[in-house]
Amino acid sequence: MATAHRSRSNFRQANDSQTGYIQGPLKWAIALTASLGAILEVIDTSIVNVALTDIQATLGATVSEVGWVVTGYAIANVVLIPLSAWLGDVFGKKSYFVFSMAGFTIASVMCGFAVNLPMLVIARILQGLCGGGLLAKAQAILFETFPPAEQGVAQAVFGVGVISGPAIGPTLGGYLTDTLGWRWIFFINLPVGIAAVIMAMLFLRPDTKSPSQQQTSVDWWGIGLLIVAVGSLQALLEEGEQDDWFDSGFITALAIAAVVGLVLFILRELGTKKPAVDLRVLRHRSLAAGSLYSGILGMGLYGALFAVPLFAQGVLGFSATQTGWLLAPGALASAIVMVLLGKISTKVDARILIGLGAVGTTLVMFDLARITPQTGTDDLFWPLVWRGATTVLMFLPLSLATLGTLPKQDISAGSGFYNLTRQLGGSIGIAILTTLLAQREAFHRAILLAKLTPYDLQTTQRLDSLTGAFQSRGADAATAQQQALAALEQLVNTQSAILSYADIFRFVGVVFLCSLPLLLFLGKGGAAAKAPVGH
Repeated sequence: MATAHRSRSNFRQANDSQTGYIQGPLKWAIALTASLGAILEVIDTSIVNVALTDIQATLGATVSEVGWVVTGYAIANVVLIPLSAWLGDVFGKKSYFVFSMAGFTIASVMCGFAVNLPMLVIARILQGLCGGGLLAKAQAILFETFPPAEQGVAQAVFGVGVISGPAIGPTLGGYLTDTLGWRWIFFINLPVGIAAVIMAMLFLRPDTKSPSQQQTSVDWWGIGLLIVAVGSLQALLEEGEQDDWFDSGFITALAIAAVVGLVLFILRELGTKKPAVDLRVLRHRSLAAGSLYSGILGMGLYGALFAVPLFAQGVLGFSATQTGWLLAPGALASAIVMVLLGKISTKVDARILIGLGAVGTTLVMFDLARITPQTGTDDLFWPLVWRGATTVLMFLPLSLATLGTLPKQDISAGSGFYNLTRQLGGSIGIAILTTLLAQREAFHRAILLAKLTPYDLQTTQRLDSLTGAFQSRGADAATAQQQALAALEQLVNTQSAILSYADIFRFVGVVFLCSLPLLLFLGKGGAAAKAPVGH
């Protein structure tokens, strides 16, 4: 047994010393391990959304209070993502990944056993802190494990979870909440988390240095300023719409803290020799441009998936489970295209694929903007399938074009920054779309109500028709007229909601169309990947 273990260790070391990459079946075990961690983190970002009403009723919380179950996780998550490279250097990459995975699993169990809201929020914050180390670190592990020629397939395995997660989360969350109760959206992480921890301990490359040999100095100022800047920004984005944005003193204070904290953070990190977040990696043009585009991709990926469930549940009257099944075919399409694209992505200019994905997503958004009161599941099926497919055309090539040509020593820091911009892009997109949705709905409602006057022939005819319908069901004249007026108001509300959703779908499409010039600043990705990274 010991001889077999030594042989496997020697084989791995030989491969590492010759190429710097893992060879044989072991690399695929590492890919599965890293991807499991990323999938859990991404799914838990959205899985709780459909259960907030049940959580609120069980724990006796208000709407604003229960919102911190989502906000606390999101803030903790975005704070840790850029620190993941530094923490990996301090504690060792394998040790940090195993710790994050174990911590995430334990925090999930704590969420499931929470008996009051403060306990649940604290557990979600711990879950977010541990989850922040999984996403960026998982992608960095794959780039450091696979040779450039195989990066496409490796990143496809990782991308399946990241792309499908926002759709799988509500689907799974809705089903578990409706059948077993909201606590099971957290308990389900236990078996997967345990399996991921065991796999990480068995398969991940051993740390080359002991913790005592790692970087010992701690950039406490940098960490503190990062928490202030990114935490304030995330809280602003999560709570802004609910608090009427800058009409609220709290939101204004968050905005000031975010701006001041960000400026001081940048000055601090560029001025210290051992920063907590190495901003100098942005000297690579591919990383700078790719991270900016990643923010736009996050807006489209999370923003569009945020709008569709709201439309399905708010306008079409779908349940959480029905909404989840509506999104499922798109998630499946993403997974299929991701696997197929992984085989050719290193052979094709990434900018061409990203451009095709952006144009395709724009067309899908304009198609979704054609919704009407008669829109149903069949009308949404193909647009959502194509949305899942076209998003992949941007996600996978963008990852390769952004990170594939970085020197090995910069991959961890670059991956952290790249994933941070996507997460923040998603938060910014949701905040913008939420505000735009409310404003456009009020705008359309005002226009429709202005046309409903006693002097408008169509209005009086519709009102008479509705009144007659209610009278035929047994209502007296006065009651029937009141019911007709209420029904007419409901029609106005429904129509204004539909028009506002159409507006935001068009808005997302225009954003992707306007993003095309950024492709000029990206590298070829696929062609560049043929050269060994770091040499």
